Amino acid sequence: MRRREFIALLGGAVTWPMVGLAQRARLYKIGVISAGSVSASARANPAFVQALSELGWVEGKNILFEYRYADNRLERLPILATELVGLNVDIIVAIGTLAPIAAKEATSTIPIIMASAGDPFASGLVTNLSRPGGNVTGVSMMSAELGAKRLQMLKELLPNLSRVAVIWNAVNPYATRDFKETVGAAQALGVEVHSIEVRSPADFANAYEAMTRHRRDALIIVNDPLTGSRYKELADFAIKNLLPSISSYREFADAGALISYGADSADMRRRAASFVDRVLRGEKPGDLPIEQPNKFDLVINMKTAKALGLTVPPSLIARADEVIE
Repeated sequence: MRRREFIALLGGAVTWPMVGLAQRARLYKIGVISAGSVSASARANPAFVQALSELGWVEGKNILFEYRYADNRLERLPILATELVGLNVDIIVAIGTLAPIAAKEATSTIPIIMASAGDPFASGLVTNLSRPGGNVTGVSMMSAELGAKRLQMLKELLPNLSRVAVIWNAVNPYATRDFKETVGAAQALGVEVHSIEVRSPADFANAYEAMTRHRRDALIIVNDPLTGSRYKELADFAIKNLLPSISSYREFADAGALISYGADSADMRRRAASFVDRVLRGEKPGDLPIEQPNKFDLVINMKTAKALGLTVPPSLIARADEVIE
């Protein structure tokens, strides 16, 4: 072997390990975007960060987070999504339904992981759930007839239920789907639905006034980042007005709502972390099937039941995953 060739080979042998070390030391940027607020994600975000850590992705060591919250000012979502694209993040984790829509409009190349989208097919985020293609995949909250099941639980608790108020975000496609399911179930059960639409934080004052003026037997809270940002306020309103209330996020039951039934938001965020892991390790988002909930938690707040003077049927208690005493 000629001396020049030997030096070149030796140089290559030294250089490649150094390149490998540089690659291993790289800090990946993970953008996180939500239509809601920091407080609304207070329980789920730590679960996401912890799940990533367990998979080998540690903040400050090999990943950095860029958080963007619209605080339910939906006009900000496109701006925040564009900001993340401008920061050259390696991946975008989008919470809810409206955030991934904004992210998809901002980029067709950066991988987007849905953390808890409503109906990604109907929302136009993907064209196929098993093989989404493009740059979007992740976890969907979508499950058939959840709205109907919540109404049925209220009917089981309140056999004489005849009128129910439903507060929902009319801007959110998933909330619209949930509301329509509830209306269909109400017609079958002979229950009258009073629709309370909210589209921004400014709408809640009128919503409370309408629910106070038109007395109903119970309150259904259709969850999304907007209503989720008011979980304590809504729970307090329901107790003050002697309204049995039901929602999907367990944060509502923790705050005083009577019942919560739905997919666990912290569990959904942990599952989203596995998508982030797979994409950062080289898999294409379009090849990863979208996952739907496989675990639903029923939480009953017995303290609230007592405050409302209600007796919860043993059949309902027996099905509960947790009873708050």
